[in-house]
Amino acid sequence: MIASIETFGESYSTDLSKPIDISIPLHPDGPRAWYVDKMTIEPVMTDRFTGSVAKGGAVNFRNIAFNPHGHGTHTETVGHIDNEIISINRTLNKFFFLAELLTIAPKPFTGREEEFKKHGDRIITQADVDLAIGDRKCEALIIRSVPNTDEKLSKNYSNTNPVYFEPGALNFMRAKGIKHLLTDLPSVDREEDGRKLLAHRAFWHGNRPDDLECTITEFIYVPDSVADGTYLLNLQIVSFENDASPSKPVLYKIEKE
Repeated sequence: MIASIETFGESYSTDLSKPIDISIPLHPDGPRAWYVDKMTIEPVMTDRFTGSVAKGGAVNFRNIAFNPHGHGTHTETVGHIDNEIISINRTLNKFFFLAELLTIAPKPFTGREEEFKKHGDRIITQADVDLAIGDRKCEALIIRSVPNTDEKLSKNYSNTNPVYFEPGALNFMRAKGIKHLLTDLPSVDREEDGRKLLAHRAFWHGNRPDDLECTITEFIYVPDSVADGTYLLNLQIVSFENDASPSKPVLYKIEKE
C-alpha cells in the first residue's frame, strides 16, 4: 500500500504495509519508573464468574492495573504539569507527522553544579540536539540514546538517576518548530529534581499558543536496525480522558518523489 505525502514543501512516498513499531508493550515484566510496582493483568474471579478460559471460564475477562507514566510507552500532554485536567484525548487531534530519528550519546555533566544537576549525571544538551538535527525540518523528533541495549525493554529505572535532558534542549526544539518529542528515557527530566520539572516546562510553559497541541512520548525503544533519518510517524494513543495515555508510535520509511 503506497501513499503519497506532501509536507514542508516536499513530496514523499511511503509503503504503509511496512510499519516499524517503536513502542514497548505493556506487560508485567516491562520497564517501569517512579517507584511503581509491576503492572498487573489478572482475570476477574468471583463466586459466580471465572474470567479465564484456562481455568474453566467461557471467556478471558481480565483487569489491568498500571500507571501511564510509570509503565511502558506513553504520550503526555501539557496537563502533566498543569493544574487543569487537560486530556490527551481532546488535545492530540492529528496522528501523522514528518519525523526525524536521531541517535545521541549522553555526556557526563562536568559544568557548574546546581542543586539538581550534579557531576556525573548523564545529560543530553542543547548543543547535542542542535548538532544532530542540523537544518532539517520536522514536526516530530525521535531521540535514541546510547548505549541502546534491550535492557530498555525491562529495566526498573527507579532510584537509578537515568539520563535526562538539559532544559535548553527542549526550548531549542520548540523554537525549531518541533511539536512532538519521543525519547527512550523514562523522563525528559532528572529523577530527583526538587519537583522543578524544568525540561517539561521548557517544552510547554513558554507562553506558546500551540502548547496544547504538543506532546512528549517517553519509554520508546528503537532497535539499532532502524537507521537514523526521516520517517512518517503515526502516533497512536488510547482514548483516555487523562493527561497521558499508553501509546504506540509507528514509523514508516519515506522517499522523496
